[in-house]
Amino acid sequence: MSSVPTALAVTDTHALIWAASGNFRKLGKDAKRVFERTSEGQCSIYIPSIALLELGEACHRGTVTINSGAAFEDWARAAFASGKYHEAELTAEIVYVAQRLYGIAERGDRLIAATAVALDLPLITRDQDIGRAAGVKCLWA
Repeated sequence: MSSVPTALAVTDTHALIWAASGNFRKLGKDAKRVFERTSEGQCSIYIPSIALLELGEACHRGTVTINSGAAFEDWARAAFASGKYHEAELTAEIVYVAQRLYGIAERGDRLIAATAVALDLPLITRDQDIGRAAGVKCLWA
């Protein structure tokens, strides 16, 4: 039996930012529960490369501070090393899927939704329109 938690979902950028900054009150009930279960090692979350980039940029601008006080890169490396979070790299397959999702206007949202489709996982997002356009389950409420 593996000690690596089973992946449960892909996170959207806003959910990742709120979780990393400790702003859990902004998360929906289901989203908060997934991040809590991940923290406890009961499951794991995929972080799309674009969401990681957007979190890093927000930290650089000073609009987001990581809850633990860690620098962005230190936080990200520790998150991935923990086995609780997995990097969802931008692959050709995700780009192919994104080409079918132009109902989602914003490129970053399209790539995040395409990641959930390609991995066949639900998406942690408050934006139900993205989930509907991609045909994926959203974890938020």
